[in-house]
Amino acid sequence: MIRTMFLTFVAGIAFLAVPAFASANEYEAGLRKLIDTDIRTWAQSDEVVSAIKAQNAANASLDQSGVDAKDKEWRAEIKGGDQKLINAVLGNALSGYLKGIKDKSEGLYTEIFVMDNKGLNVGQSDITSDYWQGDEAKWQKSYGAGPDGVLIDEVEFDDSSQTYQSQVSITIVDPGSKKPIGAVTVGVNIELLD
Repeated sequence: MIRTMFLTFVAGIAFLAVPAFASANEYEAGLRKLIDTDIRTWAQSDEVVSAIKAQNAANASLDQSGVDAKDKEWRAEIKGGDQKLINAVLGNALSGYLKGIKDKSEGLYTEIFVMDNKGLNVGQSDITSDYWQGDEAKWQKSYGAGPDGVLIDEVEFDDSSQTYQSQVSITIVDPGSKKPIGAVTVGVNIELLD
């Protein structure tokens, strides 16, 4: 009986310790400062807001099967052949704007992509592996959490940029109604974070 109680006690301590360690991000304060001093400014720009509103209107009647079909098309294009959908997104005005922001950051931002109210990419600085982000925490915990939604992910090594980065995601709101219209995810090179 004492052995069982001891093992239960040890297991309980281990359970309590893991979540705190797993969610710790020593760069969170710096990332929050970056969100408040830079990311929110350009993420709420007319370029971003108008592009999201236009795509939300264009896709208003798109149901989940339509979302899945577009995502499947994107994933097929990643594998090769015609890249009609990918080229349309990467070649739009919002993607050009986001590429400019990434370039001006001088390596601080490793990637930027903006999503609509369904979690579909609206514009992006770099190609993503999928078109639909709606099934991922980056969209669910930003847009899905309401106007003040913020997600700061753990620091991980990113193979494509060869940097240690944290992805930060925030909700983008309509300036007039203050209601969520989409979200943005930004890969931040933590080695360049002030």
